[in-house]
Amino acid sequence: MQDIRNIAIIAHVDHGKTTLVDQMLRQSGTFRENQEVAERVMDSNDLEREKGITISAKNTAVKWKDTKINIIDTPGHADFGGEVERILKMVNGVILLVDAAEGPLPQTRFVLRKSLALGYRPIVLINKIDRGDARPDAVLNEVFDLFVGLDASDEQLDFPVLYAVGIKGFANRSLDGTSQDLSELFDLIVDHIPPPAAIRDTSFKMLVSNVEWNDYLGRIAVGRIEQGVVKKNQDVALVERGGKVKQKARATKLFTFSGLERIPVDEVYAGDIVALAGYDSANIGDTLTSDADLVPLDYFDIDMPTIAMYFRVNDSPFAGLEGKFVTSNMIKDRLTKETRTNVSLKVDPTENPDVFKVAGRGELQLAILIETMRREGYEFAVSRPEVVLREIDGVVHEPIEEVVIDVMSDYSSKVVDILLNRKGIMVSMNQEGDNTRVAFKVPSRGLIGFRNDVLTETKGTAMIHQQFDAYEPFKGDISGRSSGALIAMENGNVTGYALEGVQDRGIFFCEPGDPVYIGQVVGVNNRVDDMVLNVVKKKNLTNHRAAQTSDSVKIGVAKKMSLEQCLEFIDDNELLEITPKSIRIRKKYLDHNDRKRFEKKKSD
Repeated sequence: MQDIRNIAIIAHVDHGKTTLVDQMLRQSGTFRENQEVAERVMDSNDLEREKGITISAKNTAVKWKDTKINIIDTPGHADFGGEVERILKMVNGVILLVDAAEGPLPQTRFVLRKSLALGYRPIVLINKIDRGDARPDAVLNEVFDLFVGLDASDEQLDFPVLYAVGIKGFANRSLDGTSQDLSELFDLIVDHIPPPAAIRDTSFKMLVSNVEWNDYLGRIAVGRIEQGVVKKNQDVALVERGGKVKQKARATKLFTFSGLERIPVDEVYAGDIVALAGYDSANIGDTLTSDADLVPLDYFDIDMPTIAMYFRVNDSPFAGLEGKFVTSNMIKDRLTKETRTNVSLKVDPTENPDVFKVAGRGELQLAILIETMRREGYEFAVSRPEVVLREIDGVVHEPIEEVVIDVMSDYSSKVVDILLNRKGIMVSMNQEGDNTRVAFKVPSRGLIGFRNDVLTETKGTAMIHQQFDAYEPFKGDISGRSSGALIAMENGNVTGYALEGVQDRGIFFCEPGDPVYIGQVVGVNNRVDDMVLNVVKKKNLTNHRAAQTSDSVKIGVAKKMSLEQCLEFIDDNELLEITPKSIRIRKKYLDHNDRKRFEKKKSD
């Protein structure tokens, strides 16, 4: 019988999880000595590599002495908390990774709370102790206080601690340890993490915790076998959470994990994490079980979405020019497909068959979905993010988030003013040297668009961390965008001549040669109101030769915004047009007179 340990590595974003897994794979002999391996090898898709974050949880496995260690690398960003929640049921323990300088941050609290609730006894690994501003002793005290604050048991409070530099590949039991590798980490995993309860002499059961896709095998269910044994081509039933049998079929392929590969096997036992093919309708939360016992396994509820957006068919004058998938059915099918693997995402139809309400954990999660669809060739439009309200005991409640901002002390007062204006309540304020850390509880509504304001006021130096905290009674109105939009009044290509005449009106998003249409937002007004102007006007030709000085046109540099910045910028009466090649901001009502009629009707 093989000795197995199943662990997840959990942490706040950018504290070094994926880098640590890289070193664990290298030092366990998973790669050949001369094998060329990409940095952050577990971040396998393009968006993860570009943004430097983990988006979806991934499985790997290493062999240490006689023990197989299944490792799951989890996302650190709060918006992908659903990924962490669903895989924690697949493991028997966790490594809590904490940056030696930054200490515990909002997402650290979230993932630790979920782990403690499942009864796990975490291993605490304080990473990046070689940083110039590292403060490992103080961070350890903060971690202990966090455990106490989350009502950890006496056993959980007696956690082992390691001090590490993940990128250099060493971990020690003490700060003055001399180990130059991760052997102490591997040994601690084997000694501290309990082996899975391997009940073999009963019927097979496995909870589906992840779903993958393979062009040859189709849908692949991933999970930990809770009990029994499964063999290749064995008859296995797929049962929904409610107990309904969805599918009866054969397990056509069985795989276990080794390094970055799946190894085909003929038989797998309880306790191991496996991938099983043959079930096209398998979803996260379903149970694979033998025909003898069709009772599903318990599956804990994922926290509900807090932010929603409306995805709709693109109906701008440029619709269909750049995208391959443009119809409502295509968009609906793609969104439905996403919900099968993304458990924290919810898609609902609306009264309009061309519009779908998509709810998730935060703006970044929805922005990643939008960017993924865009790269796949989809064309659509999305609305401004809005919060998901709930009615509790007859009172409307809204989501509140915990926000921690690290900023230079010179800018701290500006950050405090911004958050107070957005109905924020200060929780703490600590100064260390030239830096200040402020913690606030702020309505999620107030955080839509605040990142741009904070980064502008702090000249891009602020570090912002946020995490859903709780639902509280509605906090009242929050002021929106402080500046109006500059709107194109004609179709055509932008000209330098037109821009020169109006560039004192504000900051423009477009530059000469860009195609625009009536109702497209082409810039930010210096004033609060919207302004309609002509950016496609051409210079009248005459038979008089112009002076050389009048031919030279001086135009300010166009402001180019990322997808996330556009989502934060757009107002309630605007849409973001998404195509594989372009991102454009536009008004919901393109015609200026239609907008006036709508505003008048709204005010009446």
